[in-house]
Amino acid sequence: MTTGSAPIRVLGVGAGYFSQFQYAAWQADPRVELVGVVDTDEAKAQVTAQQYDAGAHFTDMDTALSTCTPDLVDIITPPPAHLGLIERTMEQRIPTICQKPLCGGLDGARVAADLAARADTFLVVHENFRFQPWYRKAKAMMDEGRLGDIYQVTFRLRPGDGQGPNAYLDRQPYFQKMERLLIYETGLHFIDTFRYLLGEPDTIWADLRRLNPAIAAEDAGLLVFGYEDGKRALFDGNRLADHAAEDQRCTMGEALIEGSQGTLELFGSGQLFFRRHGDTQAQEVDMPDWPKTFGGGCVAALQAHVIDHMISDAPLENEVRDYIWNLEWMEAAYASHHTGRRLDLASWREGQAT
Repeated sequence: MTTGSAPIRVLGVGAGYFSQFQYAAWQADPRVELVGVVDTDEAKAQVTAQQYDAGAHFTDMDTALSTCTPDLVDIITPPPAHLGLIERTMEQRIPTICQKPLCGGLDGARVAADLAARADTFLVVHENFRFQPWYRKAKAMMDEGRLGDIYQVTFRLRPGDGQGPNAYLDRQPYFQKMERLLIYETGLHFIDTFRYLLGEPDTIWADLRRLNPAIAAEDAGLLVFGYEDGKRALFDGNRLADHAAEDQRCTMGEALIEGSQGTLELFGSGQLFFRRHGDTQAQEVDMPDWPKTFGGGCVAALQAHVIDHMISDAPLENEVRDYIWNLEWMEAAYASHHTGRRLDLASWREGQAT
């Protein structure tokens, strides 16, 4: 798909906390014209439109679509609104990006995927952690064979924002009341990142717990992914504990990738260090400068990736039909926790279908 030399007209839907990162990225991309902002709260829509130089603001999606005639719609709302908005964009065959967790879960996401398939129009999920610069660099080093045969990828989530009765209230207060938290809201990022780095796992085992009594759902736990060739991926999440970083939200924790030829370590600063097998000292990995904003500029990187596809038909990641795998693994993780068993995804999926 190409749009010629004219800027790609983007309509944003939603003006909540996280939308600031997406609107700032659209505003900074010279290939894009931000033509409007939609939110049911008119004051929020107006302020956001003014802040990011959008052409107009709206409280009604249908009016926005007919007035702005966008080339691309970016849905940045809470999950309950996703499916109705996707129905509108797919009816008009407008390419769409939608925030995660897509449509609140697997059932809604499957409906959204069917809508996109029938419209023959792309629907991309805004899953941005795989676009963080340290994971792109790690993937490149793995593909080059620098680490040899991969044994295990481990991520220790330690944002330190989950302690006490005021946990999350300053940024995302709805976290306190969610029936699912750690895996649904945060662990899902790493399910996708593990798939990006290692490919499709075969099995999952989960052990989840709630440490802060002020919230409703799990805020700590372990996920172990098994691979047919013996690799393992470990997600060790604890939202109450922190890690050694000036900005706890830069990487949100620390990672270790272990292979036969060496070990790659990610620190909370976003720095990568590589130690060859048998050596005692690690060397810092050279990386391009990355923006000192959320996730090393991963929001802008994902959005630029979509624009690249629209302009030059570059390969597209995170399309809805692929993203559904993440949601299946998420549901399998909760099922594993509740049953206390390691689950094979293929068998679990067959059981869900009967």
